[in-house]
Amino acid sequence: MNVLVPLLIGGVLLAVASRFYGGFLARWLGLDDKRKTPAVVQEDGRDFVPTRPHVLFAHHFSAIAGAGPILGPTMALLYGYAPGWFWIILGGIFFGAAHDLSALFVSVRSGGRSMAEIARSTLGNAGFTLFILFSLVLIVLVTSAFLAATSISLTSMWPLEKLGLGADQTLLGTATNAKGQTVGVIGGIASTSVVIITMFSPLLGYLMYKRRMGTVPSYLLAAAICAGSVVAGFFLPIRLDPQVWMIVLAVYVLFAAGVPVWVILQPRDFINVQILYVGIALLVGGLISVGIQGAEIGAPAANVAEGTAKLGLMWPMLFITIACGAISGFHCMVASGTSAKQVSSERYVKRIGYDAMLLESLLALCVLVAVGSMLGFGDYKSIVFPADPAVKSNPILAFSLAVGHLLQTGLGIPTAYGTVAGILLVEGFVITTLDAAVRLNRYLFEELWEIILGKDRVPALMRHPWFNSGLSVVFMLFLAWTNAFNAIWPIFGSANQLLAALSLIAASAWLVAKGGKRFPVYTLVPAVVMLITTVVSLLLLLPRYVEKSQWSLVAANVTLLALSLGVAILAVVLRRKPAPAAAAAAPSRGGDA
Repeated sequence: MNVLVPLLIGGVLLAVASRFYGGFLARWLGLDDKRKTPAVVQEDGRDFVPTRPHVLFAHHFSAIAGAGPILGPTMALLYGYAPGWFWIILGGIFFGAAHDLSALFVSVRSGGRSMAEIARSTLGNAGFTLFILFSLVLIVLVTSAFLAATSISLTSMWPLEKLGLGADQTLLGTATNAKGQTVGVIGGIASTSVVIITMFSPLLGYLMYKRRMGTVPSYLLAAAICAGSVVAGFFLPIRLDPQVWMIVLAVYVLFAAGVPVWVILQPRDFINVQILYVGIALLVGGLISVGIQGAEIGAPAANVAEGTAKLGLMWPMLFITIACGAISGFHCMVASGTSAKQVSSERYVKRIGYDAMLLESLLALCVLVAVGSMLGFGDYKSIVFPADPAVKSNPILAFSLAVGHLLQTGLGIPTAYGTVAGILLVEGFVITTLDAAVRLNRYLFEELWEIILGKDRVPALMRHPWFNSGLSVVFMLFLAWTNAFNAIWPIFGSANQLLAALSLIAASAWLVAKGGKRFPVYTLVPAVVMLITTVVSLLLLLPRYVEKSQWSLVAANVTLLALSLGVAILAVVLRRKPAPAAAAAAPSRGGDA
């Protein structure tokens, strides 16, 4: 099949969904641009900061996307490209984007409160506790998975001839692999870029938020920092062992989680998003070009038997492998943890909540088509599902190589440059997600201590941002250090979508209690479907972890199954709860609904 067929059909469906289904949901929820948002009412210069919509969109999109829409589709391609295509499109439109929009809307209407606090107001202390515990487990899993993946990708190597380079090349540093091949070291360039962008983030943050630099100069400076960091990477690539990178990144996110958002989080996202936007544009442009040239998807449309052998039954494992890009519970924490505190007007809620998710789905779609068409299926399996147990799975490398071949074939960019661009695209997502996730976990630990000890009995140490950020970083580092990425990813996907189900249930309860919706079908149906899917996936994963003596993952699995039972009970309670009178449900202007 020509690559343009799934790409164009999927892109059109996403665009139509934004215009019609997204618009319908916005009206159904009752967005009102005359209401003052929490960012305006509670502005404090630290967490509640009215933010220009394009800057907030950049932060929100880069934080929710992470490496998920790249890693998930790359791994799920083993089932064939057709099953992944259907789940990305249908899941993104009716599940993921509806989830993100409802979470952002409810948080904005609730004074910028987290989804955990919203769960407490609608589902009681049980819902609040479940949300805190789910969120803590999920963030530890997602950060450990991303930490493991990025530490491997930053040390990626590939044979020179497959990068279109001769033995006498000077573009990349070289090494010799176990097979005696001369390989190019491509990860070090991205490493330097990551370091330089991080170093310049406080300067840009100061100029944008303290000196009120204009939009155009901000974009130009961010673009200059991006370009300069990449050029510097070719001349001064940083090469460290994967374990060293884990420690370096852990120390960085510990620091980033404790400073005000304008110092690192917002400006770093604003810089990184330049790479992300350019990368997505190159992906789409390259795919259109090779499609016009007649390129076809070489991966099988369906490869269910082999996918089942490696990953498990297509349902539910495909659906939790592609979490980001279809539906992700992590998004509700970004929406209610940071984005809801920065929305300057409700008119932007649909654009940020619904449309950013569809852009993520488009990215996932491009990844699926690019890897399926530009990387030989044999090379794909040797990188992502290596036969040798000593070789670690490296889906980021598989994606980056596909980007390299795509840009060379479609746009004439040398393969080596395109491969580096692919790694840069992923790393920009990963670091921003680690930043945001550890900061969110800091908030969650603070709330957990209040649940356990009581609000007035929490020791000062356990209230301190560095203590709670440190706990999150220690757990992240431990799991990444002791488990391979491909072992963490399935349980992360399950936890991610279980949290999405709980978020949708909490939003549904809010809509019943305060929005006057007798039965919020557009949020409850996705919740029930994902609850069933993820519970089945956990039951299938448990014996696999026990067999391999992966006891930390066994503990996480059992914990998630126990929490899932609580979610199911809450769903039944909500379904039986009578709808309020319409008059009582009518929102008032200027405050919480």
